Amino acid sequence: MYVVGITGGIGSGKSAVTDHLETFGISVVDADKVSRVVVQPGTSGLAAIIDHFSADILLADGSLDRAALKKIVFDSPAERKVLESITHPLIRDEIARQLSEASSPYAVLSSPLLLESGQSAVTDYVIVIDVPEEVQLRRTMARDDDSEALVKQIMAAQLDRQTRLARADTSINNDASLEALYERVEVLHEDLLARAAAASS
Repeated sequence: MYVVGITGGIGSGKSAVTDHLETFGISVVDADKVSRVVVQPGTSGLAAIIDHFSADILLADGSLDRAALKKIVFDSPAERKVLESITHPLIRDEIARQLSEASSPYAVLSSPLLLESGQSAVTDYVIVIDVPEEVQLRRTMARDDDSEALVKQIMAAQLDRQTRLARADTSINNDASLEALYERVEVLHEDLLARAAAASS
């Protein structure tokens, strides 16, 4: 299976790109969604998080209070490392499982930490969705109702824009309309079909 990695900073529009690719029948494995699966109630991931962070990190229904946990780990790099040591191996295994089930001409792994976490090792081609940092900040604050300070902390924990672009095989600029983005994605899809076909021949 030819695996395409899609990444970008928070608020860059990765989901808009992958949602459009799915309309062409492309299998998308979303690391953000996987990160929720591996900490659902009853999982070893959630048990390990409770063991370290205490049951105070749970909502009334027994599920993880992701907003509270996000604040803790972005206030403390040491706590973030603990969380990553719990979740990253579980996420890696679940990503591999989902990719193994993909049946489209190529599969997509969408991950905000594709390059930082080593997840790019399972990909054949890396695409960065690129927007100016002020656009990231504005979009994320509007979408998540987070403070400017928290969004800046999250952005600081990710690779900087220049490093991301330098490590990509190609990039898509997403600073215009959704229609313009879709047009770029459609051109990209044709290119990826050709790359996948060439790789399998």
